[in-house]
Amino acid sequence: MALLLWLASRLSSSWTNISALGIFLTVFTLLLDFMKRRKKWSRYPPGPMSLPFIGTMLSVDFHNPHLSFNQLHKKFGNVFNLQNCWTNLVVLNGYKTVKEALVHRSEDFADRPYIPIYEHLGYGKKSEGIVMASYGHVWKELRKFTLSTLRNFGMGKKSLEERVIEEAGFLCSAVNSEEGRPFDLRFTVNNAVCNVICTTVFGGRFNYGDETFKKLLHLFEKFLSEETGFLPQLLNVVPILLRIPGVPQKVFPGQKAYMDFIDVLINKHMKTWNPAHNRDFTDAFLKEMEKDKAAEEGGFNYNNLRLVTADLFAAGSETTSTTIRWGILYMLLHPEIQSKVQAEIDKVIGRERAPTMKDQASMPYTNAVIHEVQRCGDVIPVGVLHKTYRDTELQGFFIPKGTTIITNLSSVLKDETVWEKPNEFYPEHFLDANGQFVKPEAFLPFSAGRRACLGEQLAKMELFIFFTTLLQKFTFVLPEDQPRPREDGYFIFTRCPHPYLVRAIPRLNAHCSPSTQKPPTTQPLSEMMKV
Repeated sequence: MALLLWLASRLSSSWTNISALGIFLTVFTLLLDFMKRRKKWSRYPPGPMSLPFIGTMLSVDFHNPHLSFNQLHKKFGNVFNLQNCWTNLVVLNGYKTVKEALVHRSEDFADRPYIPIYEHLGYGKKSEGIVMASYGHVWKELRKFTLSTLRNFGMGKKSLEERVIEEAGFLCSAVNSEEGRPFDLRFTVNNAVCNVICTTVFGGRFNYGDETFKKLLHLFEKFLSEETGFLPQLLNVVPILLRIPGVPQKVFPGQKAYMDFIDVLINKHMKTWNPAHNRDFTDAFLKEMEKDKAAEEGGFNYNNLRLVTADLFAAGSETTSTTIRWGILYMLLHPEIQSKVQAEIDKVIGRERAPTMKDQASMPYTNAVIHEVQRCGDVIPVGVLHKTYRDTELQGFFIPKGTTIITNLSSVLKDETVWEKPNEFYPEHFLDANGQFVKPEAFLPFSAGRRACLGEQLAKMELFIFFTTLLQKFTFVLPEDQPRPREDGYFIFTRCPHPYLVRAIPRLNAHCSPSTQKPPTTQPLSEMMKV
């Protein structure tokens, strides 16, 4: 610094030496910038020791990342860094930290990282679609259009509630057809939940037991499982390996098959499209694509149609159906809670009338149980990846622009500073001293901020109506020859319950047989695909 001051004094006596003055100013500016950056990076979050090339990848169990994050959280605090090879990540833990990032600094954390293993599906570096789209004009336009169109087709309205109630009736008929025998309700529940979003997006539904639907479900499960483990993480940080011919198809066959299925649905749909009549979300998107160049610049093209519909299909089915399966599992494990829910259903609704969303306000215990299922089930434990949109600070730490952010939602839903019994199924978390429903702010299963789940409203409706209808009509018990189901789950992006069998015993005066149900009001998707 003394040398620079001396050089400045020399230059001040000879203003004709403009070049020397320019050099001085450049060096001085670079030095100040270096010192400023050094001060910022000295406040970068702590983390485990990084090894050459692999970084901190050995510190994380990629089959149960949330468990690894919880251990690192105890050692390094609410904000810590990881390094996958040369990719920087920062993990956020606990309610206060996650809320500050996603709500109070929402735009700073609103971006999404580029995921190389998705590129062969049509997701480029601009990350088209909605869920993984980069934060910017195109994402805003697509999200605005999607929300508006979903509302037009009933989301948040009585018409969609009636559709969910109708589907709940078909679900009960399918369960009743098992005649009290042990069965795995996974396909049945997934079918019901999937049908609600399929009717809105594709204008059709799958009949229960449909082989096409079973194929789709298997493809989607394979899609999710292919993202889990060490190899996908390695390919994301060393994407040059994905350029080797045949590697994406060999490593991720489920991803490609799933998107091929979506393409078939859309292409068959386009053959019967009438621009004068919007049947569903897909028709509305096709109509938007027909507009001027501004529409195309807003992201309305065929690739985004397939990616947005795939996003809606996945987000609108998997998480809700998994939550319901957790709910039935907890009823098996806690029959006394199941009995209390049924007593409230009998008091408020009875056993004949179908439950509606109006009933929710009069059913605090049932509402608390459903929320506790979401909290304890912890279906999206690590959330969807974020990326910093600009340089930012969080709880005194400096986080540079472009850093991949992991929101450990599991640490929020099981934050020991918020929940009385964070690791137990305890519906009283959502009840006050008078037995009335309360929702703590740390209840964030749908994330928060600008990138919060856009299907939250639909999911809440489905959870209440499907869960309440099932317990109104049936008592769920464990088959006599079956061991007690496991209460832990397994991770394939979503946290799923291990497979279990259940017996559904019809309740007295709560009959639900296929013959009493009116025919579906929408065309089966399997038939539409044959057009």
